[in-house]
Amino acid sequence: MLKDLHQIEKQIQKRLRDAIETSGLSLTVIAEKVGIAIATVSYYKSGKKLPTLPTLAVLCKVLDVSPNDILGVD
Repeated sequence: MLKDLHQIEKQIQKRLRDAIETSGLSLTVIAEKVGIAIATVSYYKSGKKLPTLPTLAVLCKVLDVSPNDILGVD
């Protein structure tokens, strides 16, 4: 069970990293638009942290992606 959760977490991290990279926005711009520190965006991009659900919702709007796409929900 824990292995499955870890795998899901890794997939979410990868999708979020891909969305950040393909957005064309700098980490600075993302951080300013979301209202978080640049280092926090960097942690999300590198997979060191996952955002809270409210932060993920704002990130998705800024990155112009669906939360379902990041979470892997059909």
